[in-house]
Amino acid sequence: MRKFAFLVFISVLFFSCNSNPKEKKINDFAIIIHGGAGTILKKNMTDEKEAAYKAKLEEAIKVGYTILKNGGTSTEAIMKTIQVMENSPLFNAGKGAVFTNAGTNELDASFMDGNTLNAGAVAGVKDVKSPIELAIKIMTDSEHVMLSGEGASTFAKEKGLEMVDSSYFYTEERFQSLQKIIEKEKTALDHDDKKAVFYDPVIKDSKFGTVGCVALDKNGNIAAGTSTGGMTNKRWGRIGDAPIIGSGTYANNNTCGVSSTGWGEYFIRSQVAYDISAQMEYQKKSLKEATKDVIQNKLTKLGGTGGVVALDKNGNMSFEFNTEGMYRASMDEKGELIIKIYKE
Repeated sequence: MRKFAFLVFISVLFFSCNSNPKEKKINDFAIIIHGGAGTILKKNMTDEKEAAYKAKLEEAIKVGYTILKNGGTSTEAIMKTIQVMENSPLFNAGKGAVFTNAGTNELDASFMDGNTLNAGAVAGVKDVKSPIELAIKIMTDSEHVMLSGEGASTFAKEKGLEMVDSSYFYTEERFQSLQKIIEKEKTALDHDDKKAVFYDPVIKDSKFGTVGCVALDKNGNIAAGTSTGGMTNKRWGRIGDAPIIGSGTYANNNTCGVSSTGWGEYFIRSQVAYDISAQMEYQKKSLKEATKDVIQNKLTKLGGTGGVVALDKNGNMSFEFNTEGMYRASMDEKGELIIKIYKE
């Protein structure tokens, strides 16, 4: 009996000494969101606008947090949270979507379930009020992962989703942003200075916006979702990273969930969201180590700018970005709320 007790003691001691601290559970449920990244400087932000952004971020994340606290699914929490931001003109998604070169609004979104690895995505829709709801519906009610354009709208109508006239997405601020960029492009072309277009901060930041959310529910399921109006002045049906599984969105219960925001072309080429999960799975990195390497090292070296919000299976959370700011918020199981905008 003493020998058995001694062996048990040795086993427990060995396990405790060799257990990976990265595997420690710190939250049974949690939620993290972003509202876009870019050259967001306090000197350019009025007190009123800063307060408006923080209030909307708080409203959005508390909707999802309440769902999770009451035992709801990560899927429901993400959809309802993102819809708050889609319905706000403050963000480049839904109501606040930016304009294409043709003066239209084309919306993209994606969603992934970390339990089943099922996913849904939509690109280039113009009349669906909530693209994130449509992405989830594509996942649950179709055999496909991504639908686009008119076909996606037809599917949305068949499934009873709320449709709107294109005028619903119009906001004067976004329209004026398009006019400024078109004028700057004309000026640059007149002087044959394409670099001026590339480096102009107004044009450069036309690539940023996007809202996203990652949630872990009490059942241990992680999910991630992203919704965007894309890039101001985009042409030819351009599609960024937001609806691309592995680039703008990824979730896996064995590792983490990720939602991206930034210069989509670079996020697609880097497969940013999946790379974070892969580093955790194959290199056994922590969430913070993986997000930092992908954003601050690999993406930055490639020339890409933007950031991610991420949440792992143990409830650890990470905000990581290489821009001057990112609208972001998080809440853990204790209800601790963090809301930030600028680089700190």
